[in-house]
Amino acid sequence: MDRVRDALPAAVREVVADYERHLGLERDLSAHTVRAYLGDVVSLLGFTLGVLESGIEESEARTGEFLSPLNDVESGKTDMTESCQEDRLVAAGGLAGVGLDIAALRGWLAAQVAAGAGRTTLARRAAAARTFTAWAHRRGLLDADPGVRLAAPKRHRTLPSVLRQDQAGELMAASAAGARELDPVALRDHAIVELLYATGVRVSELCGLDVDDVDLGDRLARVLGKGGKERVVPFGAPAADALERWLRQGRPSLARDGSGSALWLGARGKRLQPTSVRRVVHLAVAAVGGAPDLGPHGLRHSAATHLLEGGADLRSVQELLGHATLATTQLYTHVTVERLKAIHDRTHPRSR
Repeated sequence: MDRVRDALPAAVREVVADYERHLGLERDLSAHTVRAYLGDVVSLLGFTLGVLESGIEESEARTGEFLSPLNDVESGKTDMTESCQEDRLVAAGGLAGVGLDIAALRGWLAAQVAAGAGRTTLARRAAAARTFTAWAHRRGLLDADPGVRLAAPKRHRTLPSVLRQDQAGELMAASAAGARELDPVALRDHAIVELLYATGVRVSELCGLDVDDVDLGDRLARVLGKGGKERVVPFGAPAADALERWLRQGRPSLARDGSGSALWLGARGKRLQPTSVRRVVHLAVAAVGGAPDLGPHGLRHSAATHLLEGGADLRSVQELLGHATLATTQLYTHVTVERLKAIHDRTHPRSR
């Protein structure tokens, strides 16, 4: 993204910088989300101005399904020299001279299809383009919003892999066995696995926890979710016991002068990062025979699925997971239905 962004005319780079400030300061999106939005916008602008010919950087290409509705769309790329582009862009106030119209948007998506982008990538990038053009129109950088006419393929919603309840029990038992040696890292890893499964929190929410965010008496954790939204999630006695042992016997051994109030610490005493937590979970799940290879998000999926299987209502699960819409939570009802069908097919004498 940086290579293409640096190749854009100065006036367009200033628009991109302004949009970056809007996403980070006005919309308060996470740094990861801002990078994703900017990557798509820079790709669009680079393609439209001829900086990025394929509309997708080679490192981002993915094998995907070819979508015939996009086959015959013409490219929106221009062949102006950079100096001519710069003159037009400055005179037009940043974007009006780019040629960012519906043909350019469709050409950008079509080029990505030809480069091998999958359906999910196309849907995400189309959404990012619509968000950007709507913002640019509101700012007066575009006379009209071409994004309102941009259609994109619906992404495939694949059912997430989850642990069975007995596999989740085996995972916690194996993790607890490792913690019995009272090694600080093993105590930490056991508490992490227990809390992820107990609460269904995202890995970023887990890593952002401070010691004071956890109430062992009431068994509650205060997490900061997407968009800066705070919520309180409950956890059970096993997670509380694991956390208590980590705080009493594990964390003091890893804490350093610069550790601050972070709940989870690495070997050097710094706040634990999501990459480390993913490694911890993958290794822990690998110890369970027959279990799918899962990371922290797989434990989140498993927690939601098991809650619904146990009779929890969708609204409660939505609040626990911090989903903005109920539609996201409803994916887990499909998981439970599919599992029920599989059990029926395997066990009922009249299923076939």
